[in-house]
Amino acid sequence: MTAYDRIFAAVFPPPSESSLPTPKATPLLGAGGFEDSADAHIIIDWDPQDSATEQIQWERAWHTATTFLSLPNEELPPAHGESNRNRLHGKWWKPCTPEVSSAIKYLVSPDARGLQLRRNQQEFDLMHWYFEEVGLRHYVHFALKEDDFAHAIPNVVKYLERAYIVYLHNLQDYVYPLCQNRADEQRRLFMSKLTGLFTYSLPQRRVNDLLREFLSERAEIILEASSKSYPAAEDEECMDQHTRKALWRLQDIGLGDARIRSIFAEVMSELLSKYIKRSYTGQWQSHSDVSAKLRHWVENRFARAIVEVLAVLNTSPTKHPTHKKESSMIHKNNEITLADLSTWQEIAINRLGALRTEELFDIVVQWDNDSKGAIEDLKNYVTTTAARTHLTDSFSDALGRRLLQPGAATTEILRFYISAIRAFAVLDPKGVLLDRVARPIRRYLRDRDDTVAIVVASLLADAKDPSPGTDVLQEIATEMEKSTISGAQDDDDGDLDFDDMEWMPDPVDAGPEYKKSKLLDVLGSLISLLESKEILVKEFQQVLGERLLKQDKDFEKEIRVLELLKARFGEASLQACEVMLRDILDSRRVDAVIRNEENLTMSVTGEPLAAVHARILSHLFWPSLHSESFALPPEISAIQARYEQGFETLKQSRKLTWLHALGQVTVHLELEDRTLTEVVQTWQASVIHAFQTGDNGGSGSHPVSKTVAQLTTELSMSDALVRNGLTFWVGKLVLRPSATRPDTYHVLETLPASAHKTQQGPSSSSSRTASSAQLLTAAAAADAATSAPAPALRSDEDIVREKMEVFWQFVVGMLTNQGQMPLTRIVMMLKVVVPGGFPFGNEELKSFLEERVKEGKLEVVSGGCYKIKV
Repeated sequence: MTAYDRIFAAVFPPPSESSLPTPKATPLLGAGGFEDSADAHIIIDWDPQDSATEQIQWERAWHTATTFLSLPNEELPPAHGESNRNRLHGKWWKPCTPEVSSAIKYLVSPDARGLQLRRNQQEFDLMHWYFEEVGLRHYVHFALKEDDFAHAIPNVVKYLERAYIVYLHNLQDYVYPLCQNRADEQRRLFMSKLTGLFTYSLPQRRVNDLLREFLSERAEIILEASSKSYPAAEDEECMDQHTRKALWRLQDIGLGDARIRSIFAEVMSELLSKYIKRSYTGQWQSHSDVSAKLRHWVENRFARAIVEVLAVLNTSPTKHPTHKKESSMIHKNNEITLADLSTWQEIAINRLGALRTEELFDIVVQWDNDSKGAIEDLKNYVTTTAARTHLTDSFSDALGRRLLQPGAATTEILRFYISAIRAFAVLDPKGVLLDRVARPIRRYLRDRDDTVAIVVASLLADAKDPSPGTDVLQEIATEMEKSTISGAQDDDDGDLDFDDMEWMPDPVDAGPEYKKSKLLDVLGSLISLLESKEILVKEFQQVLGERLLKQDKDFEKEIRVLELLKARFGEASLQACEVMLRDILDSRRVDAVIRNEENLTMSVTGEPLAAVHARILSHLFWPSLHSESFALPPEISAIQARYEQGFETLKQSRKLTWLHALGQVTVHLELEDRTLTEVVQTWQASVIHAFQTGDNGGSGSHPVSKTVAQLTTELSMSDALVRNGLTFWVGKLVLRPSATRPDTYHVLETLPASAHKTQQGPSSSSSRTASSAQLLTAAAAADAATSAPAPALRSDEDIVREKMEVFWQFVVGMLTNQGQMPLTRIVMMLKVVVPGGFPFGNEELKSFLEERVKEGKLEVVSGGCYKIKV
């Protein structure tokens, strides 16, 4: 029977007895065999001379040896415990008689004639037969069970150790000692075959998973990288010894090969990332020592664990150290090199850098809350081009997902941009990284309509104001204070400074538009957001005009901002702003001179006059101002006339034009039960002044009352301003609308009891209480409606609307004479008939005509044509 036939028969046994050991009597000679009894000592000449006799003796020896070495047809018992070892001695570990020993020696001894005659014939090799008996019959049919791989790796180890001990016992005790100088070679060959059998017969994926789980658990204990609670009795040292023994057992049974090394490398890599993420996530404090701690941990914990595991895996099976001295010598021989340690430390630093890269968006958001330490960690990471590219790409992706969205407020985007400038200035002082990540933010901010307004308002804001408003960034105001204190100005980025002894060339990875100074300067970066400086200058002029007309102070902040912008944009573009500021400052001197020359503090009769101060503006350099005209109280008009006379005397060939709508008045009101002082707009003061006298004289129980129509005629004021003034004083509980007559208001000389701060007892009736509640509700609504101060300068929308009112007459004439017309034809006709041309486009006119459609003056017919609505 060939080796292939015996293997096939072991897996699929035939009904014949060909798989049984050689019988005692050979069919050829019919000679008797060995007795079964161990006491029968038959002396046989194992070195016959003739071939027939030798064949008989070989077959009898083969039968005796194979019968002794054959394994029972049943499952293996457990391989641990003293009682189980006793069970092995009866059935699995049989005693060896001299006859069996002589037979085995005849089959395996190099000096035996039978082995010499059958050398290099595998079918007569007892060791080969035993491996087929063990591996291809017993192991396949009785030992290999899937249930043993359903749990952790210790079960797999115990299962394989059980087979290892049983299969190797007879060879180790009875066969190898008779092989003489071939014992070691035979032992290595059989163990190699056995471990190969174990390795390739196991379910690979399941065993790999079990090995990964086992190594992860043991490595976590050593590295202190897991928060899992282990039994208190299993301290680190005990766990380390347990791990070492388990690895030795895996090495013995053949699982300590390249596969376990590969799995161990993957496990250690995963645990390194896990440890870094668990230990250092969110630790961003400045003066960071995270990198130093991580290097120390890698050297003293991570590398130590690798050394110990490799020391076991590099040890030959069955040659494990039994003493601490031997173990330490093995560790010393397997000690890693400094190059390996340095490589692992660099890997750890790169993993930390990857973690900080993922957190970079949150680090920038929390920049004001001391997150500088994380940037210090990143500086050790961005040392290669690949790392710098990964950082900028990851950060740009986070910007698109988390910041540059329509729902994000412009103030929040600007605040993040300022923090990003500060953070990247620390990370990369050359500004290359900031140049890359700032581009999408700058493009997005340019598309926001309110970006310029917020930047300009923040430049002029007070950095110490506790409530700056929703459209003001304290960060910009703070940067403005720093800039003015240090006197920092933007350097010329276009030319080289040949006097700079610390000059360095641009980095090799800098972009073509790279400019270091503007990128790292917060104010310079914000001011340069817009490609056209005219937009910023126009907005600054608008905001500056509002502040100059509404406030009365030294304007030091405005002067500093103006000087900063002049240094960046040139004096020519900001000439109008400089004239505006000089007008306000010169007005104080001129006003003092005129009041002194004309004696505007006393009247002709010697009575004190109201203090009237004027701000003299050069209207050619100021934006469009509100020029609504209305009547002022006679005593104020008389003072204005004297003021004009004094100005014309002082400034000959120049004349004053009063802009009543821009003034502010301090009003003192004395009512029956209270006194009130308010700083109000000029038209609001004129409205309340008109209530000093009325048609009824305000006597008795009838207070002074006025209607809207009366006030409009008496004050020569527009209906909108009259209603605004009335609403304002209703909110201050000075006026009260009539409950019976619409558009009629009267003075509220006394407040209801429930409107006073002090309680006057529950004497009021329910009707009076309800009336007081209605009064307070109306006052609160009116106060909210007029709480925002009226702008001194006219907006672009107001100017467009005013001009459109002029063109409206042309539109009405065209539609009346020529009938319905489409939008494009209306625009073409306006460009022809309007003197100087029509300055607006289709969209502006369409928006204006849609408003007229809503008002019911026009209607849209088929084809998108407009016609006068009858």
